[in-house]
Amino acid sequence: MSVYLDYNSSYPIDSRVLECMIDIYENVIGNADSRTHNFGKNARIVVENSRKQVASILKINSDEVFFTSGATESNNIAFQGLKDYANQTNKKHIITTSIEHKSILETTKRLQKDGFDVDLVSPDLSGRISAEDVLSRIKNDTLLVSVMHVNNETGIIQPIKEIGEAINDLDVLFHIDATQSFGKLVKELQETKYDMLSMSAHKLGGPQGIGALILKKKRYKLPPIKPIMYGGQQEHGIRPGTLPVALIAGLGEACKIAETEYKSNMKKCQAIKERLYKILEESGLNYAYNGNQKYAMFSTLNVCFEGVSSEALMLSSKEFCGISNGSACNSKSYNPSYVLDAMGISSSQIENSIRISWGHEVSIDDIERSFQQLLETAKKLVW
Repeated sequence: MSVYLDYNSSYPIDSRVLECMIDIYENVIGNADSRTHNFGKNARIVVENSRKQVASILKINSDEVFFTSGATESNNIAFQGLKDYANQTNKKHIITTSIEHKSILETTKRLQKDGFDVDLVSPDLSGRISAEDVLSRIKNDTLLVSVMHVNNETGIIQPIKEIGEAINDLDVLFHIDATQSFGKLVKELQETKYDMLSMSAHKLGGPQGIGALILKKKRYKLPPIKPIMYGGQQEHGIRPGTLPVALIAGLGEACKIAETEYKSNMKKCQAIKERLYKILEESGLNYAYNGNQKYAMFSTLNVCFEGVSSEALMLSSKEFCGISNGSACNSKSYNPSYVLDAMGISSSQIENSIRISWGHEVSIDDIERSFQQLLETAKKLVW
């Protein structure tokens, strides 16, 4: 039996979430924006209940939650939606990092063509950026600081609390890409000061195709975001289009479950990681972790096996485990990981690195068996 170990790409849907969605598909048939009959009203009730569930796990107000198709769209709205405000205020300086998701890096490239000044902060070998480095780059015309909370390739947790605290009293917006941390590092997100936050449901056991952009009010006003698409007034005009009621219900249910179970889930994932550490120590292979494990997520391991091609290892092990060597958005490209490159890791080490990511549902016995097979395969591929 093959064991799925690519949770950072997409988390398997929780059966309770699926049951909730099926019920909505079968019994709630209206358009949530139809105001002339009860079918629309019932759909709207489902949507607003889900909005409250998303708000609850973050301890924010429900009118600060805006549904999108996922974090990629949320990131695009957060950046491109500020263009009018930037032009009005002449604040066109953006600070982000060189290890962000491509939905941010490609968007900032587009904005540079429109006259924006973009600073990219790189991490050191630990995989972690310096909060001081970020803050030292703030200028009078700085519009936005954006930092991914947990890197999707290395699992390294970034210092968003320190950055948010320092920026809070400045006339600078702070955006967090919380795709990998939402529903997991719950307390840390609740305690962090930010203006905007992006997330996707399918990273915490919800359905693919739905997410949210959080726009927090400051002095009773939302961040100055304008829509980047047109055609309707859904989501207060921020994101037009018919609301996918069942997907939204699935996101809400996933948030409700995570809010109740995230602590126990974290303990299960950490126990798995400790076991993998021990198996690696006893393997006899030459290996190195990419990123300081002191700052690493409890459900991600990025490791280099000396002399073992990651491509060869993935192909040779796919019958008993599903792993990756980076972000799913780059999986069709055989270019070296830009994240590991930005950390200063050598090209040979990058080519020999894989990412393993898991969730609390994975049996520790299953993952141990699969990991042992992976290591035995790696030994055969050493050159």
